[in-house]
Amino acid sequence: MKKLLLLAALLVGSNFTFAQKQSLFNGKNLDGWKVYGTEKWYVDNGTLVCESGPDKEYGYLATDQSYKNFELTVQFKQEADGNSGVFFHSSIEGTKITGWQAEVAPAGKHTGGIYESYGRGWLIQPAPEKEQYLKQGEWNTMKVIVKNDKVTTILNGHEMITLTDDKIGAANGQIALQIHSGGGIKVRWKNISIVNLD
Repeated sequence: MKKLLLLAALLVGSNFTFAQKQSLFNGKNLDGWKVYGTEKWYVDNGTLVCESGPDKEYGYLATDQSYKNFELTVQFKQEADGNSGVFFHSSIEGTKITGWQAEVAPAGKHTGGIYESYGRGWLIQPAPEKEQYLKQGEWNTMKVIVKNDKVTTILNGHEMITLTDDKIGAANGQIALQIHSGGGIKVRWKNISIVNLD
């Protein structure tokens, strides 16, 4: 017991802090988020739904806050065409987004890869044999870990990519979920949480 108290005192004395997990979606409404575009974002039975609207254009739901270094966890289920994604270090004007996307897409379309919007395009795609880790039509868990210039994505417990990129390391910005253009898209999200790694 004395050793535990001594350890605790040492940690406090060294300004040591434990990273706190923060929920980004309360399961009730879109508090803490902002809608960009005319596509549909709504809460249904405790899950967040993104769905194509009549305009069939790009749409985004972005956090009010910006995040630099973090571990983001999301769960998603593709109920129709699952062409979506999780943006980070992003900024949005209208429906034009700059930043990087951890891809969420139908089977064989590189879920977990990193795409730079309005920039260099695909920076890295998962190896073909890793495409099997996406569970089409079921709940999937994806982690996006960003620490300075290093990005790692993990899908259902499997590392999909690790990327080192100076441009990402120099950036900061919002986290955003995407509806791709073209119509027919419907994806559910839940258990969206973040741990700040700064």
